[in-house]
Amino acid sequence: MKKVIYLTVTILFFLSVESFGQCAMCRATVQSNLSEGRGVIGTGLNFGILYLLSAPYLLVGGLIFFWFRIGKKELKERQALDKRMSEIYNK
Repeated sequence: MKKVIYLTVTILFFLSVESFGQCAMCRATVQSNLSEGRGVIGTGLNFGILYLLSAPYLLVGGLIFFWFRIGKKELKERQALDKRMSEIYNK
């Protein structure tokens, strides 16, 4: 499981390097549209940025949720095992 997580993080890290070039393209588009007198594209671009920004937060939130749920399940199993062991050895 740790290998899969490590591999996923590594792949995502290397893929994020390509996305840094897009910022200059967005800025150039907004500057050209503003110089032409069209300010509406900036609003659409802002909504697009917020949409793209929400994906990492949802991903991290989902990972935390599943990690918490799995940890809670393992805790219950460990407590049940401890209870059975104490019943066996304390008789």
